[in-house]
Amino acid sequence: MDSRNPKELVNKDKEAYWGPVDVYVGGAEHAVLHLLYARFWHKVLYDIGVVSTKEPFKCVINQGIILGEVQYTAYKDSDGNYVSADAIDTLGEYSQEIIPDDKVLKSGDSFVLKENPDVRLVGRAYKMSKSRGNVVNPDDVVLEYGADSLRLYEMFMGPFRDSKTWSTSGIEGVHRFLGRTWRLIVGSPLPDGLSRAGTVVTDEEPSLEQLRALHRCISKVTEEIEGTRFNTGISAMMEFINAAYKWEKHPKSIIEAFVLLLAPYAPHMAEELWCRLGHSGSLAYELFPEANPVYLKDSTITLPVQINGRTRGTIQVEEGCSEEDAFILASQDEKLLKYLDGNPIKKRIFVPGKILNIILDRQKANIGSR
Repeated sequence: MDSRNPKELVNKDKEAYWGPVDVYVGGAEHAVLHLLYARFWHKVLYDIGVVSTKEPFKCVINQGIILGEVQYTAYKDSDGNYVSADAIDTLGEYSQEIIPDDKVLKSGDSFVLKENPDVRLVGRAYKMSKSRGNVVNPDDVVLEYGADSLRLYEMFMGPFRDSKTWSTSGIEGVHRFLGRTWRLIVGSPLPDGLSRAGTVVTDEEPSLEQLRALHRCISKVTEEIEGTRFNTGISAMMEFINAAYKWEKHPKSIIEAFVLLLAPYAPHMAEELWCRLGHSGSLAYELFPEANPVYLKDSTITLPVQINGRTRGTIQVEEGCSEEDAFILASQDEKLLKYLDGNPIKKRIFVPGKILNIILDRQKANIGSR
């Protein structure tokens, strides 16, 4: 905190600003070693008036370990015949055989031998160790899938505090998600195989649907980061990308906010996307997006629609719907379409949440008996 202070251990203002530690992340095995000593010495410093808090850490989190991939074991009797795992006699002598994944079939909550489904196998994930030969080298993973895929998958595997089982198919899944995100923003490769230099986003204003999707994603990701539930935060971003693929256009303001959301999870790709979006500086210095409560509401309202001052129908709109969105919905309504189809519009009068009045040009309109 104050290593160059020649007069005292730490300046009180600096100690109050920097301490105590907000979150300490470490394995449970550390509890009887440096965690114990850290608390002891911190309490000594508190007793002599050097620090202002009784505890050195506001929050301590024990992360779960990553286990090796599930290994499937079959048992054989003295004659070399397979014996189902649920028929093992504790007094008998059996040999064990590791069964490859492609010879295993999942049956309900159990695993069986594909060539003989009556033989039940034992599936278990072990702590990674060289003796078991189940160690996954991170360098190999980065070489094949990239650093962002590895980082993202480690957070997506499950709850932060739980032990998780490594799965190669799992990292392939998050790698595909990053690929879909890249193609959504940058576009697919050009016919000649070259990549675009920029992006395919537009400068138009986002629709209500797009704003709602974005701010729901921001709210969920922010909440899950605060609760160290990174896996569900990633799920929210995956849902956003799935929704965004259904849009005809992708406003720049929406995409920029999403890239900032993605940055803590996949920083390398996010930096590249940020640069392609026209920014010269690093996104690390940008403010993290904040959800606007206006776009988090699920309520809809019934909006009366008038044609030349006479109520001709109603439409269902989101609370806070804009005039343009309300008009688009009105023009798609079958009852209202017969009044609007082919008739020039002179002006629109919109009172948010109350009414939409569409004024037709009477001299040019052909509404006749309508």
